[in-house]
Amino acid sequence: MSRTAPTRRRGRGAPQDGPRATFRQLLPFLFEHKKTLIVVAILSVFGAATSLVQPLLVGQVITAVQSGGTLGILVWMLVGFVLISSVISGYQHYLLQRTGTAVVHSSRRQLIARILHLPIREFDARRTGDLVSRVGTDTTLLYAVLTQGLADAVGSAILFLGALIAMLLIDPILLLLIVVVVGVSLAVVVMLSGRIRTASSAQQVKVGELASAVERAVGSIRTVRASGATERETASVSALAGEAYGLGVRIAKVSALVVPISGIAMQLSLLAVLGVGGFRVAAGAITVASLITFVMFLFMLIMPLATTFGAITSVNQALGALGRIQEVLDLPTEDQEDAAIAASLPADSAVDAASDLTALSFHDVRFRYPDAVVAAREAAATEARTVLVDAHLERKTSDADADARADRDVLRRVSFAVPRGARIALVGPSGAGKSTILALIERFYDPTGGSIRLDGHDIRTYPRAELRARFGYVEQDAPTLAGTLADNLRLASPDATDADCERVLHAVNLGDVLERGTLGLQTPVGEDGVMLSGGERQRLAIARALLTEAPILLLDESTSSLDGVNEQRMREAIDAVSADRTLIVIAHRLSTVVDSDLIVVLQNGEVVGQGTHTELIEQVPLYRDLARHQLLV
Repeated sequence: MSRTAPTRRRGRGAPQDGPRATFRQLLPFLFEHKKTLIVVAILSVFGAATSLVQPLLVGQVITAVQSGGTLGILVWMLVGFVLISSVISGYQHYLLQRTGTAVVHSSRRQLIARILHLPIREFDARRTGDLVSRVGTDTTLLYAVLTQGLADAVGSAILFLGALIAMLLIDPILLLLIVVVVGVSLAVVVMLSGRIRTASSAQQVKVGELASAVERAVGSIRTVRASGATERETASVSALAGEAYGLGVRIAKVSALVVPISGIAMQLSLLAVLGVGGFRVAAGAITVASLITFVMFLFMLIMPLATTFGAITSVNQALGALGRIQEVLDLPTEDQEDAAIAASLPADSAVDAASDLTALSFHDVRFRYPDAVVAAREAAATEARTVLVDAHLERKTSDADADARADRDVLRRVSFAVPRGARIALVGPSGAGKSTILALIERFYDPTGGSIRLDGHDIRTYPRAELRARFGYVEQDAPTLAGTLADNLRLASPDATDADCERVLHAVNLGDVLERGTLGLQTPVGEDGVMLSGGERQRLAIARALLTEAPILLLDESTSSLDGVNEQRMREAIDAVSADRTLIVIAHRLSTVVDSDLIVVLQNGEVVGQGTHTELIEQVPLYRDLARHQLLV
């Protein structure tokens, strides 16, 4: 088996060709700072005016020297305009830098707010690193629009137009030569700009894939090391870095063509003006002073043109990044989806007749994950296998997966009722749909058929924030946030007192963690809770749920990482806090749920039995087999 050949991966859920934005989509980011930009525009007008006056003054100085006149006032005026132009330029530069930073800050705030409010399916269909890259790398490119591109182009356009008018008044024939040279150069730059935007968009997509690959490798570094896959992961991530580098080189090559084009335009224009202008001076058509003034205006014409060429490059790169930003900003949030769903529901959904006794109920619920999520999970599984298998075996396994996913229904006509204040257990083999049921209760997803009712009402009629406040939810692999014990506990209960936090920690047998040092609730837990054991992380997640005092607790394999002693203590703690609550528990260990009021047995997304432990032993073969394997029969 090969252990060195890198496997090339595509970003999960990421498009291969990045979305493109239009200039119109950039305007809202700029209009947020329109007052500052108006000031910059006014300064540009004054700056351009002071610059345009300087060649005229130089021409008058030359004429005065030729005629033997005095220079005093002309020289001081020239010096004054140079100083004023410099001050305006410096202050304008400061405003542009500040506004560029503000645009980046504003776009990042919008992106962060949108990302954290996206439906869960978007996180399942996209890679974390790619989303992080959009907040960091993509938004940074917007900075160049103001500091190196758009605003410079505005000021340059004023200079360009002023110089053009002045040159027309001095000598239309010389101006015609300049227009021909500049027109050809501008046409070539516009043609190249489309290639820059395409390459820039592709590079940003690749940078997002690179960030995702690094995040994946670092996040699973222990597994990578233990599997002897360090070199293969290094080669794979490096390959993505190489692809991003290649696209960067493409942009550099195209952009590099812009620089010599502006240089060639400058040189040809200067040579044409000096050559033809010299003949016209000799013929008496214009004076030497007029020719020198014309040459100075020529520099003012070409320099803004070079700036404009650079602006085209910067703006096109920014539009490629903006396309990726806009893609996320255009996604609907959970609240927006709720509004659309509420509008489509009947004005008053029927209430269950037994709602006073029933806390929660499922009615013919069917569910399948969206195609994008299925594809993302399959891609993630394929990537995970590259750590353990070679490319040949990976292809065989992927083919098998393709055959197996013909039927993607996760739940099929699931119906059961949860009595108020009861303890309900969901059991069954892995992949039966147990965790999906809890995800539907939390409305991470909505059913594709049937309905789920809370207190007799369709749960889709509740705002999600209000709905989730009714549940204390502990995931199967509940994450521990980097920070302290208090940070983790107060995530869902920000107003909880220290006494409340300590109470729930003791309730789940985590009092010893408080006593390990002198920091108490401020004890750090490390990145991903690395300073806690697996069982301690799980108990901390349960403590967080208990602290909310929600009327319904949802526990997904809440004791799977606990030893026998801590499992018993945990059961006692849950018994104590669930006396006045409804409890829905997922468990593989039947010993932890044999005393439940109701046990729902699932297999392949279907309910195959409901009842007490004794009833299921007698009536449901699958449950009887599970109990026998765990020595409960």
